[in-house]
Amino acid sequence: MTDTSLDDLGPVDYLVVEFPAGASNFTGEMAAELLALVDSGTIRVIDILILTKDEDGAVDAMELADVGELGELQAIEAQLAELLAEEDVEHLAAAMEPGSTAGVLIWENLWAAPFASAARRAGGQLIANGRIPLQAIIASIEADEASGTEGD
Repeated sequence: MTDTSLDDLGPVDYLVVEFPAGASNFTGEMAAELLALVDSGTIRVIDILILTKDEDGAVDAMELADVGELGELQAIEAQLAELLAEEDVEHLAAAMEPGSTAGVLIWENLWAAPFASAARRAGGQLIANGRIPLQAIIASIEADEASGTEGD
């Protein structure tokens, strides 16, 4: 991240993927897909954390380097910025079920960086962004299809 000017940054997003006890696998297909996004220049990984929440609600946060065998993820581990603070970890862990493990991924959207830079140079600033959950899109499509078939 140190080789990127703040003026050149694209939008930064995060996601948290939770796994039930004993079911986490961060080095299989998920790792391959993440590396494909990095290799294609679509994203730049900024930080990755692994959170575990025991049955009593205590949370342990590990950086990717602390996980042990990283497999293909070793290629991006050295570039991570360790962006999240303890308060961020507590906030993210609040959504986790006791006994679960979660992976937290923070990435820069490189594909959007040129547009974001142009917007800043034009005097604009990002004032809101968000995601539409897949379930909401499916529900909207189903509702539209149902209203299209009514009265036929």
